[in-house]
Amino acid sequence: MLDAASAAAALASGLERGGVRAERLPLADGGDGTAAVLQAALGGEWREAEVADPLGRPVTARFPLLPDGRAVVEAAQAIGLRLLRPEERDPPAASSRGLGELIAAAADAGAGELLVALGGTATVDGGAGLLDVLPSLPLPTTVACDVAAPLLGEHGAARAYGAQKGATPAQLEELERRLAARTELRPFADLPGAGAAGGLGAALAALGATLVPGAELVLDTLRFRERIRGAALVVTGEGVVDATTAAGKAPAVALRLCLEEGVRCAVFGGRVAAPLAGAAMHALSGEPAHAVEDLEALGEALAAGLAEPASTTP
Repeated sequence: MLDAASAAAALASGLERGGVRAERLPLADGGDGTAAVLQAALGGEWREAEVADPLGRPVTARFPLLPDGRAVVEAAQAIGLRLLRPEERDPPAASSRGLGELIAAAADAGAGELLVALGGTATVDGGAGLLDVLPSLPLPTTVACDVAAPLLGEHGAARAYGAQKGATPAQLEELERRLAARTELRPFADLPGAGAAGGLGAALAALGATLVPGAELVLDTLRFRERIRGAALVVTGEGVVDATTAAGKAPAVALRLCLEEGVRCAVFGGRVAAPLAGAAMHALSGEPAHAVEDLEALGEALAAGLAEPASTTP
């Protein structure tokens, strides 16, 4: 899987080969790569900590200390789905403990405030593992959620997102029952973002954190709206464009801002299961090994379709 910077570089390469000047602007929404995107834009030092992965094994997780004193703690660094082989995915057994350990490590490293990025996790434990480690938050905390999902129901943590983490239909219902039984989470169950990262949004809200839309926070930080003004085309995307994309993921927010600014937008996906209204959609091969060449070819094709060479923002 390509990170945002690598995807932007491949697109820019194709666009530039087609005679179009391209500005690279990697995006994130709280999921994989959020810490790297913010550190690249704002600066700061990277730190490391050894924490538990979703199955309790040691893993080295990174987090940046930004110049303003915030630490960006990305859930996917500690308990990400990408840390497990497909045959290891086991949502009923996966624990969020490692995220609690990473938050504690960031506080110990001298951060004055925490930005916790929620998305891309292998867990659906409603933060049970995290709460075992952190009975309270060590610092003021803002939580950037990759989706606006509630904790429970058809669009919640288990039923909407459990299958992509490896849960069977029977396990989805068991996970839903477990989340519904968590009395400490009930007052926060309907908050937008409560269901992010398998219910970690609700758990962190219960500790007093403030939940915000992750894509909105990142795109505001990057001054996305100002930077796209006057562009001939904006190109954005993710590995799979599906129904969850419209629930607050970065491509959907980028598309909305493009529409508001009157800028053309193309959205790509390795697979496109649910097109986004208002964008030109482009499905790639879906083969991770071909991602770079797919994106370079897409850039060339988009460049050829522009009436005149102009600045674009991949």
